Amino acid sequence: MSEGKKGFFGRLVEGLTKTRDNIVSGIDSIFSGFSAIDDDFYEEIEETLIMGDLGIQTTMAIVEDLRKKVKEQHIKDPSQCKEVLIESIKRQMDLGENAYEFEHRQSVVLVIGVNGVGKTTSVGKLAGQLKDQGKKVVLAAADTFRAAAIEQLTEWANRAGVEIIAQQEGSDPAAVVYDAVAAAKSRQADVLICDTAGRLHNKKNLMEELKKINRIIDKEYPDAYRETLVVLDGTTGQNAMVQARQFMEVAQITGIILTKLDGTAKGGIAVAIQSELGLPVKYVGIGEKIDDLQKFNADDFVNALFQVNEQHG
Repeated sequence: MSEGKKGFFGRLVEGLTKTRDNIVSGIDSIFSGFSAIDDDFYEEIEETLIMGDLGIQTTMAIVEDLRKKVKEQHIKDPSQCKEVLIESIKRQMDLGENAYEFEHRQSVVLVIGVNGVGKTTSVGKLAGQLKDQGKKVVLAAADTFRAAAIEQLTEWANRAGVEIIAQQEGSDPAAVVYDAVAAAKSRQADVLICDTAGRLHNKKNLMEELKKINRIIDKEYPDAYRETLVVLDGTTGQNAMVQARQFMEVAQITGIILTKLDGTAKGGIAVAIQSELGLPVKYVGIGEKIDDLQKFNADDFVNALFQVNEQHG
């Protein structure tokens, strides 16, 4: 296992401490506290998972799977259920190959999210990482309704050493994207990342704005590979799910960036998002540093959550 991978796994284990305390300690006490596998046993597991923000639907599916496996494998001892439960959770999260196609093609990545979820920071970190991979990156400051967003993104662009296309506060986001597409084409950029607003309280306007941005990209940059990521704040638990669903109504979402997983007890929401919405969590944020935004791996996540040695899978 590479040094970077190991370091990140360690940080993930650390970052998920509160979620683990919330879910795993509850699960462990059920496994050790029950002498037989009965309805009460399953009910306790159900309750612990729901309290851990895995969501009702996901929890039902996991427990259903657990019951089936216990029956098939003739498991009698509750303590033997832990492995089976861990595998069930992984199965719920499995969305097949988690593609990062945009890294290998000339692409446009739209990043949407409401204020305060860590959207602009995520854009900056992603730009820095792609630049470190030797990619030519251009940023578009298309969240023009918040002066701070433009300043913040400019700061990240300078830090990452990538070019930024911006206009003043209040300008038309689509016009910024138009300029940015022209810049990306003329500089033969690999990836154009657009930081866009996500004002969900005004869904109709947001939808129109995104349509306009998409039309410009379709017309001016038809060959570019398209990725639309929504940034969600992991600390908000089920509220993040609600936001994800709302964004799915206004845009073709291809993935999720889940931030602030360190220091939250609601990390179980990652399981619920992948299982219920069928949307891949593509990146998770577990800290402030540029490399604290990392590609998400469901197996690593569940292993870190249950502190299973990562070498096992």
